[in-house]
Amino acid sequence: MASLKDMRVRIAATKATQKITKAMQMVAASKLRRAQAAAEAARPYAERMEKVLGNIAATVADINSAPKLLAGTGSDQVHLLVVCTAERGLCGAFNSSIVRLAREKINTLAAAGKTVKILCVGRKGADQLRRQYSSQILEVIELRVKALGFEHAEKVSAKIQELYEKGEFDVATLFFSRFRSVVAQIPTALQIIPPTFDAKANSGDGPSAVYEYEPDELDILTELLPRNIAVQVFRALLENAASEQGARMSAMDNATRNAGEMIRKQTITYNRTRQAMITKELIEIISGAEAL
Repeated sequence: MASLKDMRVRIAATKATQKITKAMQMVAASKLRRAQAAAEAARPYAERMEKVLGNIAATVADINSAPKLLAGTGSDQVHLLVVCTAERGLCGAFNSSIVRLAREKINTLAAAGKTVKILCVGRKGADQLRRQYSSQILEVIELRVKALGFEHAEKVSAKIQELYEKGEFDVATLFFSRFRSVVAQIPTALQIIPPTFDAKANSGDGPSAVYEYEPDELDILTELLPRNIAVQVFRALLENAASEQGARMSAMDNATRNAGEMIRKQTITYNRTRQAMITKELIEIISGAEAL
């Protein structure tokens, strides 16, 4: 059995840990407000960009004459998975849930005989994927920045488009966690090359208007498709930032509660042990006095 001194040290260490987790919870809560506002502000623009591109792409008569980013390579043999995770841990299952979704996609594609390549955005996802798929990871892009900007998304987008122009892959899929609430973050997979558009979102109930484009549709698509990749990557990074803080806030709240429960149990054990030692000493004193 541990001595009373060891128990006091253990209780003090648990209390110190509780203070740290409580502080991290408060910091995550303050960062969450800004990250959530940024993610919610980016959604309408990204969704509208996707809808506009879907409407324009629907008017293209010959898909073979469309830009390569829309038409694709005509094959789906090589897949690039862009896995976006956090740079830090201590955020519950946030990173693991994204990696789990990517791992399921990798196994499905491998079973179908497809070739899979991985581009990691964030160190934590790369650390987990490197255990099984180190040979398939092309590059790890770390974003150790205080505030995410569109220039960071453009950096990732430029790398994806560079690989596509070199013929390194046929289909690109973006993996991130969509923020719903503090306790709910949804791992999401979004195909960005060639883009997939929701037919229901692009079709209305009423009569559709006829548009004339200047410049023509192909010129607009050539200009907007590369930007759409950057916009979708930026949206994914913002959603990840909000999801990470929400997950960290929940994880640190649970850790603080668990530390409190541990302190309560350790204190009870300490008091019982101390009382037992005092009782034992009293019995020894009384027994010695009676013997005299």
